[in-house]
Amino acid sequence: MTEIELVKMSPKGQLVVPKEIREIEDFKPSDRFVPFHVKGGILFKRVKMPNIKAEFASLAKEIEKQFRNEKIATKDVDEAVKWARKG
Repeated sequence: MTEIELVKMSPKGQLVVPKEIREIEDFKPSDRFVPFHVKGGILFKRVKMPNIKAEFASLAKEIEKQFRNEKIATKDVDEAVKWARKG
């Protein structure tokens, strides 16, 4: 980064991150940031959002593996669900 670039806030409160910074930091349009109030301004920190679908798929696979190891049948799960819904 050779020169400090000024950015202007839009009427909607939006700021544009300069292209050079976006490229250096590999910012993507879907990235999420958390704002922190600091003396004299705001600090934005990019946060990584979990991939919920991938985490759920991984968890489901692990549960299925444990069920197989414990020899828990599909009918056992169905009966447990029916029992739980009664209560």
